[in-house]
Amino acid sequence: MTGLRRIAVALAITTLAGCGGGRSPEVTTTPANTPDYEGASPQQVDSLYRLAERYVRRGRWDDAIKQLERLLLEFSPGDSRIAQARFWLGDAKFVTGAHLEAAREFRRVSDETPNDRLAPDALLRVGDVYSDLWRRPELDPTYGQTALSTYQELLNRYANSPAAARAQIRIAELQERFAYKEYRAAIYYFKLKAYDSAILYLKDLVATYPRAAVAPDALLKLVEAYRRLGYQEDVQETCGYLRRFHPDALRGDTHCPGPPAGTS
Repeated sequence: MTGLRRIAVALAITTLAGCGGGRSPEVTTTPANTPDYEGASPQQVDSLYRLAERYVRRGRWDDAIKQLERLLLEFSPGDSRIAQARFWLGDAKFVTGAHLEAAREFRRVSDETPNDRLAPDALLRVGDVYSDLWRRPELDPTYGQTALSTYQELLNRYANSPAAARAQIRIAELQERFAYKEYRAAIYYFKLKAYDSAILYLKDLVATYPRAAVAPDALLKLVEAYRRLGYQEDVQETCGYLRRFHPDALRGDTHCPGPPAGTS
């Protein structure tokens, strides 16, 4: 189970805090699509809800999915528990690996009930789902880009929420992965001695993700590419930038001419 999905499990359980935890009987229900079926009574809906809650609390995700999908068909329009049930269903789908279905459930919480207390967390979870789908930065970044745009949407819609603060952390983590992807692409071209192409990737990395952990390495590689092409003015400029903003990266490095970092 990935880190994000472990977080999903923990948060799913956390959302139950303060809810009634008493035992509820197993409920045998009639399929909603049975001919002449008139729907569950309010008492049956309450029992279905308590049972679904219990399944979520115990991590019985397959049972929870089955129960929640039925429950969402039985709710009366406007029932205040719809958002919570759909959120739990998103968690259950996420944990069991049905990522795109999970994203759809979380998105419905944020879009259909935007004023519900769970809406910001649901939007955060949409981003988490797509981030989890982009596990290897060297692969197609489409899911990572979707995650990033979702986190940014959360910042715009719910700027002062705790979920927005967590989204800021997620964005920083994604930017590190995007920067690494750019760096690996640059190294690929560097090994092919396609230095101009490598330079384009390295310059874009440094401009877009200047605080990324890989930025100093990218600058050093940029200096090396400039040197191999004989671009001395660019070498001097980039080395000056390194001395100013990443002096530790130059310790023991021979790419930049001039006095060692830290000396006058």
